[in-house]
Amino acid sequence: MAARKTSKKPNVSKDELLTYYREMLLIRRFEEKAGQLYGMGLIGGFCHLYIGQEAVVVGIEAATEEGDKRVTSYRDHGHMLACGMDPKGVMAELTGREGGYSKGKGGSMHMFSKEKNFYGGHGIVGAQVPIGAGLAFADKYLGNDRVSFAYFGDGAANQGQVYETFNMASLWKLPVVFVIENNQYAMGTSLQRASSSPELYTRGAGFSIPGEAVDGMDVLAVKEAAAKAIAHCRAGEGPYILEMKTYRYRGHSMSDPAKYRTREEVQKMREERDCIDQVRTMLLTGDHATEDELKAIDKEIKATVNEAAEFAKESPEPALDELYTDIYA
Repeated sequence: MAARKTSKKPNVSKDELLTYYREMLLIRRFEEKAGQLYGMGLIGGFCHLYIGQEAVVVGIEAATEEGDKRVTSYRDHGHMLACGMDPKGVMAELTGREGGYSKGKGGSMHMFSKEKNFYGGHGIVGAQVPIGAGLAFADKYLGNDRVSFAYFGDGAANQGQVYETFNMASLWKLPVVFVIENNQYAMGTSLQRASSSPELYTRGAGFSIPGEAVDGMDVLAVKEAAAKAIAHCRAGEGPYILEMKTYRYRGHSMSDPAKYRTREEVQKMREERDCIDQVRTMLLTGDHATEDELKAIDKEIKATVNEAAEFAKESPEPALDELYTDIYA
């Protein structure tokens, strides 16, 4: 099962490029602001930033249709923004405020939106993978032609529950795309040291699940691969695996100094492979936008993010009686 290599860029319009640029930049600026608020003590607990990986979720969401579902792990803010959740509600949840998506009780790792078919944000490594298959099981049962996306990382790819899920998804031909966001280092251990078979897209071979490796730093390549996987699922052919070869610029979480890799390695990735810079260059060289127009977009997005941060700061903390709501009897 070989990885498919994309030799040329697919045709893409100016409007599409500008949309991808805006969406990736929103995630980047939002995460930078979240990092600042964490440093100020306004965000507590764990906080895992998505900086560097923006092309993965933006490219996949570009290929989805209304009603498709998604579930991911704790590096989840980018997924929320990409599927259309309000930055204000996301930031308010990060800061534990009443105006957040989980009323300030879930924090960074546990928020949801039924309206946007976003089923979390899960704090347990790999726990969301069977849930993603469950969403797909419901869709198949209902015959609604929807597809679910179960995102997980290279570290979670070694979890036993992942393979139990692969088996069931393949047996029942569930319409689920397993998206492995391979950012190379899991929680802090290189993929080469932690995985006996580092080509993660082949992990479904024993379950007859096709897979392919994708340049996760190229939003156009991601969208093209996602469209193929989605078509496979909608045709009733069962699950599909997409291994997104991506890279996170920050540590695993805000408390991780990331001493397991060199600064030079991170800098090289930023300078040569950055997903936002690639689209920016395409916009400029294709005469789709000027420097001033792109600066205006950045200014507009920074204003949106600052507004979200102010909303979060001004939103009250949950009332004490919220301790007893939304829990099992």
